[in-house]
Amino acid sequence: MEDRYLRASIERIAFGNGKMAFVSGPRQAGKTTVGRLLMAERARSRYANWDDVEFRRLWVKSPRQIASFDGEAGAGGSPPLLVLDEIHKARGWKRTLKGLFDTLVTPCDILVTGSARLDIYKRGGESLLGRQIAFRLHPFSLGELERLEPLSPDDALDGLFGEGRRRATPSKRQDVLLSLLLHGGFPEPFLKQSERFSRIWRRGRTEKLVREDLRDLSRIPDLSRIEMLTALLPERAGSTLSIQSLREDLEVSFDSVKRWIGYLKELFYLFEVKPYTRSIPRTLKREGKLYLWDWSEVEAPGPRFENLVAGHLLKAIHFWTDTGEGTFELHYLRDKDKREVDFLITRDRKPWLAVEAKLADRALSPAFGAFLPHLGCKRFVQVVKEPNVRTEAPMGEARGLVMSAADFLSVLP
Repeated sequence: MEDRYLRASIERIAFGNGKMAFVSGPRQAGKTTVGRLLMAERARSRYANWDDVEFRRLWVKSPRQIASFDGEAGAGGSPPLLVLDEIHKARGWKRTLKGLFDTLVTPCDILVTGSARLDIYKRGGESLLGRQIAFRLHPFSLGELERLEPLSPDDALDGLFGEGRRRATPSKRQDVLLSLLLHGGFPEPFLKQSERFSRIWRRGRTEKLVREDLRDLSRIPDLSRIEMLTALLPERAGSTLSIQSLREDLEVSFDSVKRWIGYLKELFYLFEVKPYTRSIPRTLKREGKLYLWDWSEVEAPGPRFENLVAGHLLKAIHFWTDTGEGTFELHYLRDKDKREVDFLITRDRKPWLAVEAKLADRALSPAFGAFLPHLGCKRFVQVVKEPNVRTEAPMGEARGLVMSAADFLSVLP
């Protein structure tokens, strides 16, 4: 489980092409572990964290010393590795990093990690365009826990639809799914497998996110209101995001709630899935659906299961996009008649795979029949929590499956 397969992509795609690697993701998702695994493969490496006072002083006074490695390249000719953690908190960090990278005396691979979306710091100032490749690290997924190498999108579809025969769900795979549902995908609570520890960990993570990360990002004086907001959001997971409803509950302005939601997105607390509107008659245009990065915060079984599926799909599209497989995006389908399909993955802006999440209902959702003729989407899947489910469900030219979530999610990165 410690062998996070994103590191192979970083080596091949970023370092292999002479670029810096930027890895962003939620607090405590394993970014430091990725850096440590990469460092273990180098004869020379250095780790620096912005929270270290000595590093901050050196960064301000003489940043070149940070990337100064004595001697020749390490074993096998590999250059040294410099891991810079949370440097986006530094004022003018892009300008300093650009100057450092452009004037390296000795070749050096640079990994930059951060618990906020690093692209939010691209506003104005020096540009790092052409010097870095960005990756997004997610919590554990069922597919990552099952295999060392991720599947390509084409191989993933082949794994789902390549065989028509019914297959039993391995008991271990179903056990992993249930553990992910209970503890979430963040490494520490998942590996501990303790409900008591998971509850304590979740509370501490949210407090640190609001009291430390959000304070550094926003300078908001009254953080207690945002803590109230994070208490309201889990019960809205899987529902359309209503700023107006939250505004009324918190008794603050519409703009304040909208701004706070934006901050929580940047800090990987929540994400929003937007509706797909092309070629769909009477579709919703604006309202997005709300999901949490840590689905274990969601109490209700149905929304928690849907949130888990959403998290796995988001991880898949981010990984495939970041590693050059295409441009993948995640949407949902809903029209004014309130017919809805939970998720639609697009590949290079074309509908690629429709997915419906049902806790136990094996009857094919009629919403597929309402939307698929307008999409030109050739594949669709309805996933259920129970194991040992696999039923072919053809619909015109489209091929569909009703299948166990454990089997479906196992083919995703």
